[in-house]
Amino acid sequence: MADLEVYKNLSPEKVERCMSVMQSGTQMIKLKRGTKGLVRLFYLDEHRTRLRWRPSRKSEKAKILIDSIYKVTEGRQSEIFHRQAEGNFDPSCCFTIYHGNHMESLDLITSNPEEARTWITGLKYLMAGISDEDSLAKRQRTHDQWVKQTFEEADKNGDGLLNIEEIHQLMHKLNVNLPRRKVRQMFQEADTDENQGTLTFEEFCVFYKMMSLRRDLYLLLLSYSDKKDHLTVEELAQFLKVEQKMTNVTTDYCIDIIRKFEVSEENKAKNVLGIEGFTNFMRSPACDIFNPLHHEVYQDMDQPLCNYYIASSHNTYLTGDQLLSQSKVDMYARVLQEGCRCVEVDCWDGPDGEPVVHHGYTLTSKILFRDVVETINKHAFVKNEFPVILSIENHCSVQQQRKIAQYLKGIFQDKLDLSSIDTGETKQLPSPQSLKGKILVKGKKLPYHLGDDAEEGEVSDEDSADEIEDECKFKLHYNNGTTEHQVESFIRKKLESLLKESQIRDKEDPDSFTVRALLKATHEGLNAHLKQHPEAKESGKKAHGRSLMTNFGKHKKTAKSRSKSYSTDDEEDAQQNPGKETGQLYRLGRRRKTMKLCRELSDLVVYTNSVAAQDIVDDGTTGNVLSFSETRAHQVVQQKSEQFMIYNQKQLTRIYPSAYRIDSSNFNPLPYWNAGCQLVALNYQSEGRMMQLNRAKFKTNGNCGYVLKPQQMCKGTFNPFSGDPLPANPKKQLILKVISGQQLPKPPDSMFGDRGEIIDPFVEVEIIGLPVDCSKDQTRVVDDNGFNPVWEETLTFTVHMPEIALVRFLVWDHDPIGRDFVGQRTVTFSSLVPGYRHVYLEGLTEASIFVHITINEIYGKWSPLILNPSYTILHFLGATKNRQLQGLKGLFNKNPRHNSSENTCHYIRKRSIGDKILRRTASAPAKGRKKSKMGFQEMVEMKDSVSEAARDQDGVLRRTTRSLQARPVSMPVDRSLLGALSLPVSETAEDTEGKENSQVQI
Repeated sequence: MADLEVYKNLSPEKVERCMSVMQSGTQMIKLKRGTKGLVRLFYLDEHRTRLRWRPSRKSEKAKILIDSIYKVTEGRQSEIFHRQAEGNFDPSCCFTIYHGNHMESLDLITSNPEEARTWITGLKYLMAGISDEDSLAKRQRTHDQWVKQTFEEADKNGDGLLNIEEIHQLMHKLNVNLPRRKVRQMFQEADTDENQGTLTFEEFCVFYKMMSLRRDLYLLLLSYSDKKDHLTVEELAQFLKVEQKMTNVTTDYCIDIIRKFEVSEENKAKNVLGIEGFTNFMRSPACDIFNPLHHEVYQDMDQPLCNYYIASSHNTYLTGDQLLSQSKVDMYARVLQEGCRCVEVDCWDGPDGEPVVHHGYTLTSKILFRDVVETINKHAFVKNEFPVILSIENHCSVQQQRKIAQYLKGIFQDKLDLSSIDTGETKQLPSPQSLKGKILVKGKKLPYHLGDDAEEGEVSDEDSADEIEDECKFKLHYNNGTTEHQVESFIRKKLESLLKESQIRDKEDPDSFTVRALLKATHEGLNAHLKQHPEAKESGKKAHGRSLMTNFGKHKKTAKSRSKSYSTDDEEDAQQNPGKETGQLYRLGRRRKTMKLCRELSDLVVYTNSVAAQDIVDDGTTGNVLSFSETRAHQVVQQKSEQFMIYNQKQLTRIYPSAYRIDSSNFNPLPYWNAGCQLVALNYQSEGRMMQLNRAKFKTNGNCGYVLKPQQMCKGTFNPFSGDPLPANPKKQLILKVISGQQLPKPPDSMFGDRGEIIDPFVEVEIIGLPVDCSKDQTRVVDDNGFNPVWEETLTFTVHMPEIALVRFLVWDHDPIGRDFVGQRTVTFSSLVPGYRHVYLEGLTEASIFVHITINEIYGKWSPLILNPSYTILHFLGATKNRQLQGLKGLFNKNPRHNSSENTCHYIRKRSIGDKILRRTASAPAKGRKKSKMGFQEMVEMKDSVSEAARDQDGVLRRTTRSLQARPVSMPVDRSLLGALSLPVSETAEDTEGKENSQVQI
């Protein structure tokens, strides 16, 4: 964002001139791949938050949020522009907008250079204003925009006024189920101008505030204000100390809160905080569930690299699947600025001696290696200075390897110089602090026995490049002519069989990677490829064609017993008969694969030498990076978890997705983090549950890409599958009261959209960490209310290793045949802050849930019995033993119908007879009855519409029973709701802990 600094100081006259032109609209040509271009009117909306165009078949979806724009480039720089014939368009009239997670490009051509300059200047000014916003300003801006947008969308006839019928329709859209009489009453109170019967935007804001009055927050304010409708400075300080557990609360700090958040000038003058100001404060980032101190680097950064989890990307250059998607250099810029510190570069021989980056033996597009290095150099240290690891997958000839080394040294220059790094006498890896501003090249290194004078030599090619190269690829071969239909049909058949075999899916996002969606993408990608390369259609005219090899290997245990000699007959048979299914894995049983490596590239590898498992020699050296595919890593973690943890105390380990994940889906990173693996590489281009866990993991510690492992993983060892892995350490008890929800929308894939039924929400809370800690529980369902549902339920969890645990909040819409996903937020346990907090759902502007958090320390093995009387000795003994067994069996079970690695380690206790009899299809407590104290294992099946609960082989619903218990009460809202407002304000939450079990729950 450094290049945007210039645009912050534009003169007001120039800014307004740009904004006026952009809001009036400009006709431009929109270039699209494979078409001549479309003439559209592009304009900036009146709030200056969205770029829109018309006409468009997408209607309302034809927009780009300014927040989502990554960069704006001038001239003919994009891939689509490069494909156009030179001289067609004046470069000074061209510009490209890159936006979204996949770096999509919008390529535009104006009629004259002045218009292009106006748009480029205006867009960059808007982006610069957003780039340095603090969290409070951004929260207020997005709220204001949301209210304005809500009003405009409700104004069906566009007259700037809302009548009562439009208000009723809006209420349904917002999931509000109020009596029409009550709605009309609030409407009349807000309608104060001469034009009776309609609401202006200002009047709508009044109406919206009345509708949004938070009963829970009002009662909380009353309980600390001695039943007044405002808080004094002293009362606010008391609330912050007692409930929010804040220290060093000063009078000036409280006055500053009143000045920032209070709306009434009269209250400001009196230094008091009314209900509206109190609501603003409670919904601000100051009361977010995430510890604001963790937005900065706060951990010790002087320990060896192996003591940190490191945010890592797989196939960083790809924007989609592994076979047909586009490669873009901007993906490197995006992931680096998101905090990723290890990126992958697959290098292949390119034309004219220029190495290229792409996914080998596939139809993914190619980008120049030089451009990738320049992009990394520009963006590596924009947001943080901690080291970047460049994972080079080298498939190049020696000549082009020398070109790679030349570019690395010429572009990175002193960023590669590690000669001044002191590792001390212990020969341990350097620390992130000592490597600030440095780039580490991860790759092969020539063996020491060759001597320094050897210009090149043979090295093993047995790491991740080997798996990707042989498992899943298109291969060049000679044939008698392959038609487009044959190639497409073969791809379609192979993708479908692979997906069915591997059962790759994201459990919470059933529409992301379905067979149907992937086949559609394959079809479109193949068509685009054939349009760009029409010679591929001329079957028979050119013998040199592409076809998909059939050697998509199948992981079979019997393969290990095969001979190690390489069968050339098999390979010849495969090439001559590409359609023949031999049912065996060609690459297994061959000689160990080697490649030639040049000295120049080898010398750039210092602390990150890529090795295969069979190459490891325990000679005391440091600096090896062991690479495992997820399937091989499963076996190691399952069979030798403690030895693996000890290895990871001295060296780095990289885990990457299986080659079967041709859809770029992600595996569950948790088992590998639990074993101390540092570089767990995920496909950053694929949104879903696994990336959400990864994002939450690395958001802490200033999102710098390095998170310190627990000390128990750095020294000594323990069994991560044990029922009590750290018996000498205190455990943490999380008492989480789920109070209410705010502005929960309809599910994103709702069949009827905004016209659908008002949602019936419930909240599920999941703890994700060591197997013994993995558990989940949920609230009851609230009928017909997504706007302000109230649950007032307390969920309790015990966590053995909170340093690596994640807390995941999910909101679901209950349905008679299952449940629909509404939204989620995942936070590291260590970043939770106690007290009353809002949990904003990721990617949703206003949606949140309101909770109260208490964290206690528990000592001793039997503490759950004492704290939770409903635990019986028999239950406790049975549960721990069963959890341990389930952890060992379920975590790496290869049968996808059972607990595969994608099911984030839920261990199911033995079902009672009552459970077996009760076979409900719904995945939430039934509406209209008291909530059953049972959590349900999350299993979102790969469907287009609904999600179902997981069942075992007998078809019985699998669920985790939660013991009945008296819920702890968080002060003072519970008592306020019970009418006991006469309690002294000074009584703290701790004072009530001894009385919890006697409290009547509502």
